[in-house]
Amino acid sequence: MAKILVTGGAGYIGSHTIVELLRQNYEIVSIDNHSNSHPSILDNIKKISGKDFSHYHLDLSQQSTLQTVLSDHPDIEGIIHFAASIEVEESVKSPLAYYRNNLTSLLHVLEGARDHDIAHLIFSSSCTVYGDKATMPVTEETPIGKPASPYGATKQMGEQIISDSVRSGALDHAVILRYFNPAGAHPSALIGECPKHPVSHLVPVITQVASGERPYVAIYGDDYSTRDGSCIRDYIHVCDLAQAHVQALEYSMGFMEKGWKAFNLGSGKGVSVKEAIHAFEEATGKTISSQISGRRPGDLPAIYADTSRAKSILKWTPQYDLFDIMSTAWKFEQRKSQILD
Repeated sequence: MAKILVTGGAGYIGSHTIVELLRQNYEIVSIDNHSNSHPSILDNIKKISGKDFSHYHLDLSQQSTLQTVLSDHPDIEGIIHFAASIEVEESVKSPLAYYRNNLTSLLHVLEGARDHDIAHLIFSSSCTVYGDKATMPVTEETPIGKPASPYGATKQMGEQIISDSVRSGALDHAVILRYFNPAGAHPSALIGECPKHPVSHLVPVITQVASGERPYVAIYGDDYSTRDGSCIRDYIHVCDLAQAHVQALEYSMGFMEKGWKAFNLGSGKGVSVKEAIHAFEEATGKTISSQISGRRPGDLPAIYADTSRAKSILKWTPQYDLFDIMSTAWKFEQRKSQILD
């Protein structure tokens, strides 16, 4: 099978995707600077897969980084680019750091692909590119709106940079995957969402409350125009996302004409914050304390996906439901301290 470079390979979605790629016999080269990931996750990927892979502890914001890796591995055929800062609230507080990190690393990836004749790129984007939309669900044809945060702006800009690169001939094929809300963990509980920085995503916050690490879940606003006043999101299991990346890669390398194409990746169902808390309680038998707080900068009232294009073209359909998301996230939370360095 082909050799694939995965940037941000020790991160949450990157690690799950490497597991799936290895399971399907791809050869993997990984890069991660471990600024927000744990090196021990790499060993756990190997435990799950029973396979080894190359890993570089390097920073993609340095231009020489990717050139070194690609010179060591001239047979790399595709790149899956995850490496980026991802916290919406943090991006509001530190916009320059987000623009510098997310855009510089992407530019270096594209320059590396151009200079080493790598034809295939899978880009980790986000539903935040749509901005605040009144009509749900959003499709890939939904007009791109004003981003609600600098993080969302970096994803919009990233997509534009990629489309310009394809148009110029610097890149043959690009698949842009717009995630909704990744959550859950691998069923083995050996990898899951475990950033070094304090978590702000809802599901790991819930699991930390269940474990006693936090006193309550802060519900940021209960006065939105939604069915219960709390924000509505579309939660997709991280293992389903991982499989989507493999199918996007197969599409790019096998059937796709030259150009770029975007796909929504979500469950297609909107779940409110209050409903998500209740789902966790139902899945685990744990009682979760919550407290209403003020609205959070950068949050959208509601967004969920139409995934028809991914189902039709990539032949991708989620296999996990909300119950699976909550139960696997809780299983990983209970083992987390034993497996992280």
